[in-house]
Amino acid sequence: MAHPLRGKTAIVGMATAGVGEAPGFSAMELLAQASMAALDDCGLKLSDIDAVFAATSSHAFPSMSVVEYLGLRPKFFDSTNVGGSSFEMHLLQASLALQAGLCDVALICYGSNQRTAGGRLVSMSEPQWHETPYRPRHPITAYALATSRHMHQYGTTREQLADVAVAAREWANLNPQAFARGPLTREDVLSTRMVSDPLTAGDCCLVTDGAAACIMVRADRVADFPTRPAYFLGAAGANWHRSIVAMPDLTVTAASDSGPRAFDMAGLTHADVDLVMLYDAFTINTVLFLEDLGFCPKGEGGRFVQGGRIAPGGDLAVNTNGGGLSCVHPGMYGMFLIAEAVTQIRGDAGDRQLDRCDIALLHGNGGTLSSQVTAFLGSEAAL
Repeated sequence: MAHPLRGKTAIVGMATAGVGEAPGFSAMELLAQASMAALDDCGLKLSDIDAVFAATSSHAFPSMSVVEYLGLRPKFFDSTNVGGSSFEMHLLQASLALQAGLCDVALICYGSNQRTAGGRLVSMSEPQWHETPYRPRHPITAYALATSRHMHQYGTTREQLADVAVAAREWANLNPQAFARGPLTREDVLSTRMVSDPLTAGDCCLVTDGAAACIMVRADRVADFPTRPAYFLGAAGANWHRSIVAMPDLTVTAASDSGPRAFDMAGLTHADVDLVMLYDAFTINTVLFLEDLGFCPKGEGGRFVQGGRIAPGGDLAVNTNGGGLSCVHPGMYGMFLIAEAVTQIRGDAGDRQLDRCDIALLHGNGGTLSSQVTAFLGSEAAL
């Protein structure tokens, strides 16, 4: 029996703003630009919004800040912040609120001027008291620990990790909006500056500006809008720790829990998935999530990504926008997973458009491999 939320809500408006560098704009101004563009995309106006879902890395009270800045008076609002996976969780929360009749038009939004405001990697996940004496470089030290353990336990190589970055760049080269474009080889990644052994600068996500927003409504209203809808099919979250030192097994993330439950809710199998959007803050993320989400056995992720398997023309389309490694990463990347999935489902991805994209898996990551949220979006054919 289908889950009662499956296909009952849909994204009808989607937009991004300030991707890459947006000098002179605050994080809230960029968020507002994306929100207004998302409304324009579906033909709605600000006064139609009656629910706000927001998480940012620059506002202590995100939804209140958004409401004030945009002049809204929502019936429902939520500021759940579990890091970069917050927005995949917001898809589930907005769907629940819409289906319960608590609201009619939900705005999910994010904005950051991280690059032009500071130009350095920052994170909401501060080192915990038991990490601080060791002076980690946060958050990369945590991801380097997970990488080292995976290499030791399964024989994963730096070359295999470099192939993740190369695949992301090949997709980015097909995306005119991507911030980092141009040639990138395995050797280029391996020869970049070592940041936290065994991760080089080439294994790390970008630091950019950027904003994204989407508009969700109940599915029975999609005919009222000019855009092709992206239906919510299911989602699940899992969280086992915050600090990396409390992670039960450095090679197994909570995606191994959220993934199966999201697949079950959506009534899908791996063979159904046309697009995989993974939160690739570091190259190890892609390897871990492909394993934990069941696309390959545990320990096989490094070998799975070799030979262009996740690059354009490969067996599995992963991060077709270029990902956080080559497209955009303004502190919290989860909204951009949604943006690319909607773009592909609509058939608007230009040179990187997949031949078929009826079902997209989105997987968000927050903190230091901490919160994991898996979600599915689909076209009319997926219903």
